[in-house]
Amino acid sequence: MEYRVQMNADGRFVLPSRMRKELKLEPGDEVILRLEDGSVRLIPLPQAVSYARQTVRKYIKEGTSLVDDLIQSRREQAARE
Repeated sequence: MEYRVQMNADGRFVLPSRMRKELKLEPGDEVILRLEDGSVRLIPLPQAVSYARQTVRKYIKEGTSLVDDLIQSRREQAARE
């Protein structure tokens, strides 16, 4: 899917409705804009978060709770202070 759009004087452009529907974007949704090799890549925030979780999950042993580890670490830091 490819569209040609024009940027206005404020640096804004309209993402065509067909693209918004395909990406499941609603008014007020946040996206990540990433500059890659001279092009802009638009990533819906939920997709970026999902990718980050999958990436982190590869390095965590099964059954490990990062929340519990963080709480324990904070308690240890507080005890040292």
